[in-house]
Amino acid sequence: MVQMTQQSVRAAYRHEDLRAMAGALLERAGMMPEAAQVVASTLVEGDLLGHDTHGLALLPSYLKELETGSMTARGEYRVMSAKPAAQMWDGMRLPGPWLIERGLDVLIPAARELGVASLAIRRSHHIACLAVFLMRAAREGMMMILASSDAASASVAPFGGTQAVFTPNPIAIGFPCSRGDVLIDISASITTNGMCNRKAAAGETFDENWLLDADGNPTNDPQVFRQTPPGTILPVGGLSHGHKGFGLALMIEAMTAGLAGRGRADPKEGWGATVHITLYDPDAFGGKAEFLRQMDFVAEACVNNKPRQGVDAVRLPGQKGLALRARQMEQGLVLHPLIAPALAPYCETLGVQFASTV
Repeated sequence: MVQMTQQSVRAAYRHEDLRAMAGALLERAGMMPEAAQVVASTLVEGDLLGHDTHGLALLPSYLKELETGSMTARGEYRVMSAKPAAQMWDGMRLPGPWLIERGLDVLIPAARELGVASLAIRRSHHIACLAVFLMRAAREGMMMILASSDAASASVAPFGGTQAVFTPNPIAIGFPCSRGDVLIDISASITTNGMCNRKAAAGETFDENWLLDADGNPTNDPQVFRQTPPGTILPVGGLSHGHKGFGLALMIEAMTAGLAGRGRADPKEGWGATVHITLYDPDAFGGKAEFLRQMDFVAEACVNNKPRQGVDAVRLPGQKGLALRARQMEQGLVLHPLIAPALAPYCETLGVQFASTV
């Protein structure tokens, strides 16, 4: 039996051991080996970057989805439409990170040839931390846009409303920069479902009123999601400028569900994702050297900006996460204290040894 002490849940682990453990759990749960390794690596990379609500914290839910058959463990996606610069797939509810990596396998050479290449995927399963996938595109010298929505659930109301229509609808943009890759991973909502669930379970509140109760009253208490009817998350911009997040949510719905031809207008199929990916090769435009010249100039203007009081320095998006990733890869990955206890029962049931501490 796996014992989790207070000391062990805050201990550091070798990222290689966590990848191996997660991959073994997914394989024992029935996932095809190639996909299991991709999913495991994606989840650990999320934790390495500091996105600990979208790293191994997701693994218990993934294992449960495999157990119930809500995630397809084996098989292939279906190509529903294919043109030189654009494709649409039916993901068949296969593991989301595996579908994204397969998509990049197709899009990278297509973008090299055509300059721009796009893919929409309907009926993908959950795709985890979006920032993880940006790193691969940046290594290839490309700019990437990745967006996701989930038609099976709703927790964000349109600006001025009180009834949920959208998921947080994340969108991520990444590109190379001489100072370090820029990884922008945001959402159309002011916070995420994962953070609301974590704070509600811990009996915590947000520092600001990022939520609405069912009557439209602002609150910082995530317990409003457990009420009937439930509350909602505010769009980016909050009470005063939430029309901006509302517009962003609509844009992401068009990029994902609209282009994929499946979304909120269709029957619900369970937790998952509808996905949009576009890759841009700078060499098809002004050239990579000119791209870097422009973005390096802007980056330097930002990081050398005089910080306001209480701020140490201006950071580029992704800079903190990449520094944390490098440190944790060398010194060990420290998991959020809720992750190890949540995984321990699955390790015991599936006969997988929990990763050893550093």
